[in-house]
Amino acid sequence: MKKVIRTLLATSILAISVQAAAETKVGFIYVGPKSDYGYNYAQDQGRLYMEEHMDDVETLYFENIPENADVQRVMERMVRSGVEVVFPTSYGYLDHALKVAEKYPDVHFAHSGGLKTSDNLMTYFAEIDQAMYLAGVAAGLTTGTNQLGFIAAHPIPQVLRNINAFTRGAQSVNPEVTTSVIWTSSWSDPTREAEAAEALISGGADVLTGHVDSPINYVQVAERRGVYSVGYHADASQFAPKGWLVGAIWNWGPMMIDIVNSAKDGSWKSEHLRGDLLTEAAKLSDFGSAVSEEDQQTVLDRQKAIMNEEFRVWAGPVFGQDGTVIVEEGDTMTLEETEKMDFLVQGVQGRLK
Repeated sequence: MKKVIRTLLATSILAISVQAAAETKVGFIYVGPKSDYGYNYAQDQGRLYMEEHMDDVETLYFENIPENADVQRVMERMVRSGVEVVFPTSYGYLDHALKVAEKYPDVHFAHSGGLKTSDNLMTYFAEIDQAMYLAGVAAGLTTGTNQLGFIAAHPIPQVLRNINAFTRGAQSVNPEVTTSVIWTSSWSDPTREAEAAEALISGGADVLTGHVDSPINYVQVAERRGVYSVGYHADASQFAPKGWLVGAIWNWGPMMIDIVNSAKDGSWKSEHLRGDLLTEAAKLSDFGSAVSEEDQQTVLDRQKAIMNEEFRVWAGPVFGQDGTVIVEEGDTMTLEETEKMDFLVQGVQGRLK
């Protein structure tokens, strides 16, 4: 029988799930609450999947840990408690994790989405921009105003990839579409996110999506205002039963198990491990009732083409906001290039901050 112990801390809640005959302790650190139905929820679903499918692990997690020196102290505490594999899951944890990894060379660290490694620190991520492209196809087929809205946290490559992929997907079926972006400068600011959603709708957007930690705020505003929404990170359709189109969601569990097994059996590699639609590390949620069967099939046909490598999201031509050719026709951006993306595509309204 699984036993759960919870201890209330000043800045977080520590939950320890103990399984009989546990052999490997695995720790997870989240920048927000695991109940956000977004980024942290998706990471925690991976942890729960690991618990369900691995009999010889014990997991613990910390929530609401900021991207500063606090996370180093949490990692140190984990290591001292016997954790052998640490998942620092937030983008801003990377440099802190590298410092702790150097101090504890026998502990393995797996960072989500980073572009730096060390002997005992690897990164994991997925090409979720493929799913955002498909969500954009659904949005482009649905919009009546040809104006989409995107609520974005920070102008880092991961966010830019999603803005651009969503826009290109919509434009592939509706060339008149534009996407307006509002930056919140925070992974989680419910007030700012709601204000941004209201402003985008008032400006004419009738489909909203975003890249912030939780989709709940903008999805609920869209539902209340009678427009459509596209989710991100996890399925939040319950918060928008009428206006939900589809969501681009993570499926971390199998990848996390592979990472832990590699630490246990000695096959660990200092690498950037990446999944995609084909590996199902990135997926589409179920469609909402607002998407017609015909439009669903259009999206699914495009998904099949991507998975069969008959179509590539970043195949040229790709134009920047000002019409400059970024990728020539006949060329395709590599994964390494997309992970360093620093531009917005033509049709996106808003500036890089």
